[in-house]
Amino acid sequence: MDGTVLVADDDRTIRTVLTQALTRAGCKVHATSSLMTLMRWVEEGKGDLVISDVIMPDGNGLDALPRIARMRPGLPVIVISAQNTIMTAIQAAEAEAFDYLPKPFDLPDLMKRSARALEQKRRQPKVEPPVRAPTEELPLVGRTPAMQALYRLVARVMNADLPVLITGESGTGKSLIARAIHDFSDRRTLPFAIAQASDLAGVDGPSSLLAKARGGSIVFDEVSDFDEDTQARVVRLLDLQLDHAPRIMATSQIDLTARLQSGQFRQDLYYRLSGVALHVPALRERVDDIPLLAEHFLGRGGRDLGTLRRLSEPAADYIRTHPWPGNVRQLENTLRRLLVTSSESEISRAELEQALGSQPVGEPLKGGGDHEKLSSSVMRHMKRYFDLHNGQLPPAGVYQRILREVEMPLIEIALDATAGNQAKCADLLGINRNTLRKKITDLDIRVTRRRKLM
Repeated sequence: MDGTVLVADDDRTIRTVLTQALTRAGCKVHATSSLMTLMRWVEEGKGDLVISDVIMPDGNGLDALPRIARMRPGLPVIVISAQNTIMTAIQAAEAEAFDYLPKPFDLPDLMKRSARALEQKRRQPKVEPPVRAPTEELPLVGRTPAMQALYRLVARVMNADLPVLITGESGTGKSLIARAIHDFSDRRTLPFAIAQASDLAGVDGPSSLLAKARGGSIVFDEVSDFDEDTQARVVRLLDLQLDHAPRIMATSQIDLTARLQSGQFRQDLYYRLSGVALHVPALRERVDDIPLLAEHFLGRGGRDLGTLRRLSEPAADYIRTHPWPGNVRQLENTLRRLLVTSSESEISRAELEQALGSQPVGEPLKGGGDHEKLSSSVMRHMKRYFDLHNGQLPPAGVYQRILREVEMPLIEIALDATAGNQAKCADLLGINRNTLRKKITDLDIRVTRRRKLM
C-alpha cells in the first residue's frame, strides 16, 4: 500500500495497532483521538484515506462525513463503529462513506479494504443528502455477521426502484426492516401504507390502496396468507403503469418457494415481488446479539417506565440459551414485563424462567421444516431451479455453480462457529488449512475473529 492514512479513534489501543499495521504496509499514518484535529488535517489537504470512529470525545464521525466531502471531494472514508445498529450502516451509506465496519473488526479485513480505498480513483462529488433524524428508535441491533450483512443490503437497496420481499419468522422484525427502507429512502416524506388482504377487497380496494400510498411505499403484510383472488388483485395492481407508482414491499414468514411448488402461490406474483430478497434471521441464529438486544430493551423500557433494571449474571446466561420461538418481539415483551414486576435492581434467573414458563411456544418458519433432511431440501431447491427454465436446460456449469452455493455458506458458518480461527475451522471441515485459505480468497469470504480489538 502507498499513501497517507488519517486515523481518528479515542481508543489508544486501536490507534496504536492501526498505526503499526498501516506503517508496516508502507503507509504514512497520522493518528488522533480528536475529531477537530482530524478535520483540521483534512482541511489542510493531508491524507489519502480517513479511518474514523463514530463516537468521539468532541463530535460524531458520521456527522463529519458531509463536511469532509465538501472540503475534499473523492477522499475515501472508512467508518468503524461499536454502534452495531442498522442506522449506523444506513447513515454511513447515505453519507457516502467508502466502507463501514462494525467493532470489533478484523484487522486483515480492514487492511484489505484500506488497500482498495487507496487504489480507487477519486470519485466525483455528489449532492449531499439531507440530514434527518429517525422518527423513532428502531430496535434493529446486532453485530453478528448475519445482521451486519442485512444492514449493508438495506443500505444499498433503500433507494433502488425495485420491489423487496422480506422473509423471516414471526417477531424477527420484518416490518421494521420495511419501515427502515422507507424512512431512509427518497420517498420518506410520502405515505407508508401496510396492506392486508382486507385492504384489497371489493371493487375499489386496489384503487383506494394506491390513493392511500400516493407514490410512497406499500407493504403487503404476510403476503403468503393471501388467497387466490387476493393474489390476482395484487398482480393487476402491480401491472398498472402509473406516473407516481409506489415502492412495493412484501413480508412473509412462510417459505414462498414451497408455496410455489404446491401451487398455492402465483408464480407471476412471486417474481413481481422478489426483485430483492431480504431474510431476517431468527434470534436463535444470532445468539451473540441477545445480550445487546436485552441491554437495548432494558434501557429503552427504563426510560419509558422510569424503572432501571439489569439482568443478573445467571439470568444473562440463561437468556442466551432460551430458544426464543417468538424471536425479538418475545424478548422485548418479556423484558418489559420484568421491568414492571421485578422488585429488585437485578432481574434474577428465577424471575426470567417464571416469565418464560407462562408463555406459549411459537411456531418456526414454515416451508421446509426444522427436521427436513439436507438432501430433501437440496432436492426441492434443485427441482425448482430446473423447473424455472420452462422445459429448457439451464446454462452449462450447473455442477460448479451449485457446489459454490453450498460451499460458501458452509465455510462462513464453520468460521463463525470456530470464532474465525482458520486452523480450527479447517479441522472442523476436514480439509487442509491451505485449502481453506484458498477457498476463503476465491469466494471472497470475510473472516472475523471473535477475539478482536474493542
